[in-house]
Amino acid sequence: MSGHSKWATTKHKKAIIDSRRAKNFAKLIKGIEVAARNGGADITGNPTLFDAIAKAKKNSMPADNIDRAVKRGAGLESGGADWQTIMYEGYGPNGVALMIECLSDNRNRAASEVRVAVTRNGGSMADPGSVSYMFNRKGVVIVTKANGITEDKILEHVLDAGAEDVTDLGESFEIVSEPSDLVAVRTALQGAGIDYESADTSFLPSVSVPLDAEGAAKVFALIDAIEELDDVQNVFGNFDVSDEVMATL
Repeated sequence: MSGHSKWATTKHKKAIIDSRRAKNFAKLIKGIEVAARNGGADITGNPTLFDAIAKAKKNSMPADNIDRAVKRGAGLESGGADWQTIMYEGYGPNGVALMIECLSDNRNRAASEVRVAVTRNGGSMADPGSVSYMFNRKGVVIVTKANGITEDKILEHVLDAGAEDVTDLGESFEIVSEPSDLVAVRTALQGAGIDYESADTSFLPSVSVPLDAEGAAKVFALIDAIEELDDVQNVFGNFDVSDEVMATL
């Protein structure tokens, strides 16, 4: 679990500064539009939209882009697409299980492109349900280590809010809760003046596959290829990569 989260956090930081910034913006905009469509444009009554906007701001998205995405999603401005959430399951090198979350307005296109990316990069598609049982849907908040923030200080504020676990990822802490407690955990941090990097629902593995450097390189290459697809929002895997292996990559 922590290996995947550490890798995902590293990827997130990288995406802010490299050539994938525009593609990252497109994925964030989709998330905002869907949140606004499902819960309305008022962030005070739509915590999913609040978190989607917060993530966009963390990625330095211009306020105008965010505002237009909210309006399109809520039907206050034309141009919003009918994004549908689609989950695909598969396997990568070394038997790593993958959950691929898409937001698409064309199921046939999404299915075809995901299948090609997976099979061309050493993976295989799996039937629905054959992989998902190895994952649990959880709320995940990432808090960057700063200003003397410690694990004990975080626990002090989030345990009563429903947090189940706090893990030290090196440069940050990962707080895990039930999805229904995500808002309470995030709100508890805000109330304590603790800044957080992201707050999302995520698929966390119940059993992880340890990877050596060669296996990790292959899995990362596969996930990179999948994430390059416009319809793909997130890729979750049940791999674990040690600090030593991460350092070599």
